[in-house]
Amino acid sequence: MIHSTKGRATLGAALAAVLLTAGCGGSDGDAAADAAPYDPNAPVTLTVGTFGTMDLDNAGLYDEYMKLHPNVTIKQNNITESAEYYKSLQTRLAAGSGLDDIQGLEIGFIADVVRNHGDAFVDFAAEENAEELKGNFYDWKWGQASTEDGKTIGLGTDTGPQAMCYRKDLFQQAGLPTERDQVSELWPTWEAYLDVARQYQGKSSNKFLDSPASIFSSSVYQGETAYNDAEGNPIPEESEGVKTAWGYASTAASEGLTANLEQFGKEWNAAFSNGAFATIACPAWMLGYIKSQLGDAGTGLWDVASLPGTESSGASNWGGSFLGVPKDGKNVEAAKDLAEWLTAPEQQVKTFTEAAHFPSSPQAAADPAVVDATNEYFNNAPTGKIFGESAEAIKRTPIGPYDTQIQEAFTTALTDVASNGTAPDAGFANAVKAAQQAIGG
Repeated sequence: MIHSTKGRATLGAALAAVLLTAGCGGSDGDAAADAAPYDPNAPVTLTVGTFGTMDLDNAGLYDEYMKLHPNVTIKQNNITESAEYYKSLQTRLAAGSGLDDIQGLEIGFIADVVRNHGDAFVDFAAEENAEELKGNFYDWKWGQASTEDGKTIGLGTDTGPQAMCYRKDLFQQAGLPTERDQVSELWPTWEAYLDVARQYQGKSSNKFLDSPASIFSSSVYQGETAYNDAEGNPIPEESEGVKTAWGYASTAASEGLTANLEQFGKEWNAAFSNGAFATIACPAWMLGYIKSQLGDAGTGLWDVASLPGTESSGASNWGGSFLGVPKDGKNVEAAKDLAEWLTAPEQQVKTFTEAAHFPSSPQAAADPAVVDATNEYFNNAPTGKIFGESAEAIKRTPIGPYDTQIQEAFTTALTDVASNGTAPDAGFANAVKAAQQAIGG
């Protein structure tokens, strides 16, 4: 799901200070205690804080809910940039006022909310229908919004299971197979993917991959650990997932197998049109992004294959959000009802069919409208099946509050390896040092 065209790096190291200094709180601290008994039929206006393109409104969900509940009026407060949104959320949490009845929580900052602000939000795991709610989501998705002591402070909206998008015409020109099943068979592992990259560049004037970050950010979450240990403490210098991903990505960088473009930068955007690279690791929402860059002229150029290493190491997720309900709000019960309805499997099917956000619910992913979905723009690729299988294979890799800063440190170091010829071992040491500085270690 695209929440900002600047990607996860927009949070940056500067935001870390904000995340650490902001305190916990709610909206109108004594409101819940003073509230009258909940009347589900009483007129109520509910505010929903969102960021980027969560598309709850564009999928028609608000209008449908208000038709089903004529006493409810829904107002959305949207901030385009996720970093700006989260700064505002942190400020309001610290002040203990100004929060919306429902707050969108993006994957990039859910770990901080879970660790440092869990007490500010309703615990859905304590609700009478908790088992039913939990059953609506992939275990790893439910776990991402859960605290160590078992509270769950957000319900998942969507996910970002990953595949590998490839330029069918460029593969044909290089003498490589072009049918998606055959392409998937080319790279059961990342080592095999790098071998294909070498073959491709021996027959083509452009690069095989957009950026070494495309390999790193995809493969790092296929390990048992990425940037953190089981308790969510950062361990980038020790993590086998980080070391393995660095090995793949730094090899691609040092051998010149990538175009070394900054993802979501102007040159990267332009490269979709000029054919500067032939493959890109793509979460489900990336398909819409690619189409937005190429327009109708790009119909049929791209196709979708599996992500390397999925069968042996598991799949990878990039993106996805949650809805949390501040527990001291004025309309907590009505907000819980709305949040549960918005994230129910039936509504997740609608956000997929109307706005192409892949579900966080296995029931929704198994719905014929999702599992049988194809994408005409991408050569009628069976995207519902491809991304559904990927979502099923995702492991619950521990996440932490500093993942964005750590990933930025490693992708910057990979750019240095690709651009300046820095040795991979030296680049890894530089990345670890930058990550430690970013998290104050």
